[in-house]
Amino acid sequence: MFTFTPLLGAQSSSSRASQSILELDGGIKILVDVGWDDSFDTLDLAKLEKHIPTLSLILLTHATPAHIGALVHCCRTFPLFTQIPIYATSPVIAFGRTLLQDLYASAPLAATFLPKTSVSESGAASALAGVPGDRDTEASGSTSRILLQSPAAEEISRYFSLIQPLKYSQPHQPLPSPFSPPLNGLTLTAYNAGHTVGGTIWHIQHGLESIVYAMDWNQARESVVAGAAWFGGSGASGAEVIEQLRKPTALICSTKGGDKLALSGGRKKRDDLLLDMIRSSLAKGGTVLIPTDTSARVLELAYSLEHSWRDASAGNKDDVLQGAGLYLAGKKVTTTMRLARSMLEWMDENIVREFEAAESTDATNGQRTGGQDKGSSKGAGPFHFKHLKIIERKKRLEKLLADEGPKVILASDTSLDWGFSKESLRQLAEGPNNLLLLTESFRREETTEATEDSQSSMSLGKMIWEWYQERRDGVAMEKGSDGELLEQVHSGGRELSWTDVQRAPLDPGEQLLYQQYLATKRQLQDTSQTRGQEPIENVADALDDGSSSTSSEDSDPEQQGRALNFSASLAHASRSKLAVSDEDLGVNILLRRKNVYDYDVRGKKGRERMFPFVAPRKKGDEYGEFIRPEEYLRAEEREEIDMQQRRSDAETKLGQKRRWDDTVGPNGRKLSGSATGRKRLHMDGRKVDDDDLSLATDGEDADEAVESEDEADGQTFEGPAKAVFHPQSVTLHARIAFVDFMGLHDKRSLEMLIPLIQPQKLILVGGMKEETDALASECKKLLAAKPGAIVADPHFDSASIIFTPVNGEVIDASVDTNAWMVKLSNTLVRRLNWQHVRSLGVVALTAQLRGPEPIVDDSDTETVGKKMKQLKDEAASSAVAPALEQDNKSTERPDVYPLLDILPANMAAGTRSVTRPLHVGDLRLADLRRLMQAAGHTAEFRGEGTLLIDKCVAVRKSGTGKIEIEATAQSSIGQSSLGRGAGSFLAVKKKIYEGLAVVAGN
Repeated sequence: MFTFTPLLGAQSSSSRASQSILELDGGIKILVDVGWDDSFDTLDLAKLEKHIPTLSLILLTHATPAHIGALVHCCRTFPLFTQIPIYATSPVIAFGRTLLQDLYASAPLAATFLPKTSVSESGAASALAGVPGDRDTEASGSTSRILLQSPAAEEISRYFSLIQPLKYSQPHQPLPSPFSPPLNGLTLTAYNAGHTVGGTIWHIQHGLESIVYAMDWNQARESVVAGAAWFGGSGASGAEVIEQLRKPTALICSTKGGDKLALSGGRKKRDDLLLDMIRSSLAKGGTVLIPTDTSARVLELAYSLEHSWRDASAGNKDDVLQGAGLYLAGKKVTTTMRLARSMLEWMDENIVREFEAAESTDATNGQRTGGQDKGSSKGAGPFHFKHLKIIERKKRLEKLLADEGPKVILASDTSLDWGFSKESLRQLAEGPNNLLLLTESFRREETTEATEDSQSSMSLGKMIWEWYQERRDGVAMEKGSDGELLEQVHSGGRELSWTDVQRAPLDPGEQLLYQQYLATKRQLQDTSQTRGQEPIENVADALDDGSSSTSSEDSDPEQQGRALNFSASLAHASRSKLAVSDEDLGVNILLRRKNVYDYDVRGKKGRERMFPFVAPRKKGDEYGEFIRPEEYLRAEEREEIDMQQRRSDAETKLGQKRRWDDTVGPNGRKLSGSATGRKRLHMDGRKVDDDDLSLATDGEDADEAVESEDEADGQTFEGPAKAVFHPQSVTLHARIAFVDFMGLHDKRSLEMLIPLIQPQKLILVGGMKEETDALASECKKLLAAKPGAIVADPHFDSASIIFTPVNGEVIDASVDTNAWMVKLSNTLVRRLNWQHVRSLGVVALTAQLRGPEPIVDDSDTETVGKKMKQLKDEAASSAVAPALEQDNKSTERPDVYPLLDILPANMAAGTRSVTRPLHVGDLRLADLRRLMQAAGHTAEFRGEGTLLIDKCVAVRKSGTGKIEIEATAQSSIGQSSLGRGAGSFLAVKKKIYEGLAVVAGN
């Protein structure tokens, strides 16, 4: 049995997120992708929440928001989610971690709002009753804009550390979740999908079901990303798809780009078109803004532009690229590029060759100069940039945008709703010579009228894409390098309006609501929490009295006590206003309610039968309990600390931030203008100013630089926050252009590959309704299939069925087989000769099928009848009699299974000559090479997939799994005259047969 349910992304015109449920026989449920849209609406995850208690495992395909955007939110919100095993490739784990760290640091709405149902209206009204200025504020309006605490970078890293990495073409039998049924030999295999580094086509084998999940793949090779592995990897092409992905029982394929025509000229034509667009704007002194992501497609763009700048610097001096700057702006791009340099083996073969050539050049230069100048040529590698400069600080980006001169800026994010791309658009929108170059298309909203409300709800990227397709103000035709005309759409001075979202501190009334939410959530968890689980809200919150009371070992409670007085009083004031019912409190009502001294424990279980005493936990680690030195201070030392605290309070008011270069001396003196704050750093033989720290630092240092700069600007603050919406508008005079850098399959690839894959069932998801219907009609012709047809129908001429589900629709795509249960006779079982192939037992039998025969011994029947009669007499007057009568009927029912028995002697003699032996198993040439070497033979690989043994026997394995053995004429001559190699042919055949199971009917 196999059913498929798309939760998000099926025939959707607005959401690009992808979530799918695969349910296999035995109740096994697999969730593929945890995508989220740019709106970060929690209602999109409502269907997923219902399936979480029944999930067996989770698979991830790409490191993009559409595939992993909701992963951290689900880990924080749903307690059972972290107990489910998650599988992905190493690049998806690494790049996905940096993507979500950048997302939560840049997009306030990603933290999601405080749930309205978590705080009752009565409790909210009582909390706001004593707050001046907020008496007229409704509870719903207050809670609707309070944001939850955003996860820290360490918390995101902790969640991603739970994901188990897999390699390509490596079969793996996963472990199920604690609440999942047994997987019964389910096997996962990841294959390269193209589109992104580490992108995955999943092959799932379970029983007779062979499922291929191919979402967002690309067959064509690119500069960085290798092509999909349909024909073997690296964009290879051929007449047959590899055996593992051919003829699956179900193929789940995305329809994105199903109506897109392939660009003539391929990758080179695309790169040339991008450079022509850039040159046309730089020649006028303008700036080119290219919105992109920060983890996936940015690698392809950065590599292509960096090498174009290298070619321009080494070629024609009149090239306009030489005088233009190239920048990459994003809060985590340094980490992304550092990870890219460590994952070259996951990229195209050309990247590996370029890295090896750069390493050999560095080694040669080091030998010539005696090792003194080794590394002088550093930067010639694939991701050691010479011309591309990285910007991770908002202050430096603003300074760059204020400078005049031609430049190209790659900025996050593609949607233009968050990240540095929105900040760049504000500064560059009014320049008529500037160019907004889009590299990804957006889905058109299905609205009958373009109302103001529909436009205000659209993202900036979608709105600009609509303007590009409308072309209301005309098109400018620029001439490219090859003479072709380039289309650049005029914006016509239209006003671009959007709603800007910013984080702001909570008001006193909103702080009470937020504290009530935390207390209610903690109380509900205390009543339902089982032993061994960690409490919620592990991240310290500024207004959480439970977390603030347990400070770390390097903190001083006496110095922080004054600052926490307000938070503590606020927390205890809101405790009495909790809107928790008596049923939710349970036995805790003895502590939470006044004048309640009795609780009925009859019929209760577990913690409900015990008094709710919670022993205080002692903070410690594997070495023991934490020792706080401040608790053992002498009286004179405590007085000295109090004097220092009073002096610092006199100089700095509570809550006021110091400058980053101000230092407090041992006696409380303020040491400004320290040498560490003003000195220049010497890195790689050049002076780097403090403003350039983001360009020179990496990893944690870069993160600290970003945090310190944001704090200096007053952009960030600790503690809970609310979302403040500000209407923004800008007049757009810049031109709009589009170059397809999405790296997805086109119509030609789909029409060519689907007939070669030959799926029995085809499920089309991931695209808009028009794309899905067009591809379904085309595949109907290619596969000669009828949507919804039945294989058993005599008029049905193909085993392929096409499904086009919508979100939430359950599709039954089970393999079309008929299975019967039979019973083997004892005589036949004793004659079976089982052979083992790895973990499977294989046997072939020839038997005779007979009708069902009840096998009941007369003595046993008489004994059972006496006991049943005695039980009936004893329970004649009770309610047990009907059940006993029913059990008696079931025992008297004969066996209904047909019987397989040995053949009669006259039939066995006739079938023995017809039966042929059958070879079962799979031979790996690497295993055969190891076995032959252990037996004293020489074995080495020659050519493509050829194993040469003793220089006279060649073993090959075709794409269909057929084994071919070729030997020279000398190997057939007697062994006495030729020595060891003469018997190689027979030795090879013997080892091959030993690795296979030779079964034949008896």
